[in-house]
Amino acid sequence: MKQTNHQIDYIEFKSNDLTKTKAFYTEVFEWTFTDYGDGYTAFTDGSLDGGFELSDEPVINGALIVLYHNDLPKLKNKVINAGGKISVDIFSFPGGQRFQFLDPSGNELAVWSE
Repeated sequence: MKQTNHQIDYIEFKSNDLTKTKAFYTEVFEWTFTDYGDGYTAFTDGSLDGGFELSDEPVINGALIVLYHNDLPKLKNKVINAGGKISVDIFSFPGGQRFQFLDPSGNELAVWSE
């Protein structure tokens, strides 16, 4: 992917359990992972790269990452079945709908659709 000024280039999260984190994002979003030692794994979703750092500290998010999916109810069920928790159920806003969820380590993300 060509790097462009001002674009989101990489996203890094904390994780309390890299095995559960990788299983969750592989099952729900089909991300692929590359491990770098016991304490770090990098991911790609096909367009954006990022990573998860193993941490014993409580996970506290400073940003809400918003993903896109064209079938929110289907993806919501995948999140729940993979061990995620819905933090904000599907709601409408001008231009679409979205829900928010917590992954197994407590990172909060959102998914939206038109």
